[in-house]
Amino acid sequence: MDIVDLRSDTVTKPTPEMREAMAKAEVGDDVYGEDPTINHLQEVAAAKIGKQAGLFVPSGTMGNLIAVLVHCQRGDEVIMGDLGHTFLFEAGGVSALGGVFPHTVKNQKDGTLQIEDIIGAFRPNDVHHPVSKLLILENTHNRCGGVVLSRNYIEEVGELTHKHGLFLHIDGARIFNAAVAAGVDAKSLVETADSVTFCLSKGLCAPVGSVLCGTTEFINKARRLRKMLGGGMRQAGILAAAGLIALDKMVDRLAEDHLHAKTLAEGLAQIKGIEFEMGMPETNMVFFSLKPEVRLATSEIVTKLADNNIKIGVVGERCFRMVTHRWVTDEGIERTIQAFRTLFT
Repeated sequence: MDIVDLRSDTVTKPTPEMREAMAKAEVGDDVYGEDPTINHLQEVAAAKIGKQAGLFVPSGTMGNLIAVLVHCQRGDEVIMGDLGHTFLFEAGGVSALGGVFPHTVKNQKDGTLQIEDIIGAFRPNDVHHPVSKLLILENTHNRCGGVVLSRNYIEEVGELTHKHGLFLHIDGARIFNAAVAAGVDAKSLVETADSVTFCLSKGLCAPVGSVLCGTTEFINKARRLRKMLGGGMRQAGILAAAGLIALDKMVDRLAEDHLHAKTLAEGLAQIKGIEFEMGMPETNMVFFSLKPEVRLATSEIVTKLADNNIKIGVVGERCFRMVTHRWVTDEGIERTIQAFRTLFT
């Protein structure tokens, strides 16, 4: 029986077309700027996101860290959500490696930061305070349920941050999920951002990599920092070839993942003992919790599902996350719903 792996869309594998492109990729030394496939990917990625230039990096975490290091000096401050990926899941890199002070603001249920909270986070020009230099938004927002931040909201925040002399960075790991769900072009969601990262290796199915985009000047600085952090690769065009297929063939099909997430959530919602405190899914993430009357332990549920070749993620004492992706089929969704029905009967 095939495994239904719903832990994350990071478990996706490259498609046969990607593997063929990787095998045939024209390569060179990217540290010398001589890998033609890397160069092409960076150009395509920047154009797709509406920025001047792009830089291929091994991971979104490195891309976000580089963005902070370009925008901020040691002792500066970066404002971000208290449920943001950069704050929760990037090993404190902005502080440990950049000497940059994180100032967290409460994320609302819809993934946004309230405008008044953002304004309240801006530091006055006072020698007692760090300098507020950068604001980070995340779209889609992972820990708020894979929700989509709207174009109007991002524009408002962008104008506000620039008015106060700050830069805006968007952690757009799943920006194409956001764009597909909102029915807009991805570049319209990051138009006011000074920099943006997006992942090729999640729902887009490439095996490795993210792209950091911004102005040409920004990317020139970022390239040096990538080398400093050990992210300068050589014949990386083999990886970039899969990224090009991802951008060309895998964006529009994200709607299928969103439909699967909706079907999964609707099926689970019919089971007594399961509740959706974060609401029904907007994109490819399904968050749900156990009601108080459920006596099954979280670990017991995970183990019993694993015995049926179904893997899910745990994000709290009684809270779970499931993420749909290219390798989760209609049959896998139905198997998962049925497995939960059996468990809760």
